[in-house]
Amino acid sequence: MRFDLSDLSLFRHVIDAGSITHGAERANLALAAASTRIRNMEEALGAPLLTRSRQGVTPTQAGRILLAHARSMLQQAEKLREELGVFAGGQAGQIKVLSNTNALTEFLPEALASFLAANPHVSIDLEERLSDEIVSLIAEGVADLGIVAGTVDSGSLETYPFRRDRFVLVVAHDHPLAVRSAVSLAQVLDHDFVGLDRASALQRFLADKAARIGRPLRLRIQLRSFDAVCRMVERNVGIGIVPETTARRAALSMAVTSVSLSDSWAERDLTICVRKLEELPTFARELVTHLREQEE
Repeated sequence: MRFDLSDLSLFRHVIDAGSITHGAERANLALAAASTRIRNMEEALGAPLLTRSRQGVTPTQAGRILLAHARSMLQQAEKLREELGVFAGGQAGQIKVLSNTNALTEFLPEALASFLAANPHVSIDLEERLSDEIVSLIAEGVADLGIVAGTVDSGSLETYPFRRDRFVLVVAHDHPLAVRSAVSLAQVLDHDFVGLDRASALQRFLADKAARIGRPLRLRIQLRSFDAVCRMVERNVGIGIVPETTARRAALSMAVTSVSLSDSWAERDLTICVRKLEELPTFARELVTHLREQEE
């Protein structure tokens, strides 16, 4: 039984994507070539690695064991490539970062820009996810580090403080809610909302909170950024929920007012989480240090 790193990387992509087709795309392989590789791996092992269905693929017990070792081996290979890459004068390494919507839009752009400027041989793969998803993926070794809401259970992961912010309701100056000092989500669900794309981590989070109350979130329009949300709110298309930092910035140039949210989840302590700091590749550890220095 001999699996090379390409086999292991493909298998990881297939499991992460939930299908051989999308896994092949991530691995930059033709579907036929990817299918042949997976089939050859199963024949070499003498046992199936995947359970195939119309909905996609899931790992068998043997597949889950292989996946755990594949992630570890690929991480070690990346660490080796990174540390030797400096001597070759090439790309020193890539850091995989997962982040919730708040950190990704409000705090990470400046922090990552300054880190990349100081480390020209490093690249960063940044992906938006829900905080609880991030914790699971970091624990599985899918990414090097994550930025999550401090309220999420991080389990055995190592965590470090990053930033603090809170969500607020933003409304037009002449909206009836503009005179309120504070409201809860349950009190405003009769109103139309302006929100982010349904695929965004924050929008899924808010939809879940509304569903738990037993009410739908009435989205009139979905946009790609918090600034765009505030502009639509200014035009009375609906009300929106954005980070307080966004609301303060928007109030400087738009006719919008922020109203405090009394829900406990509105307070956002953002946290860096990793599996084991000492096991991260060099530049990933340096990024963690850089982000911790950004704490306010």
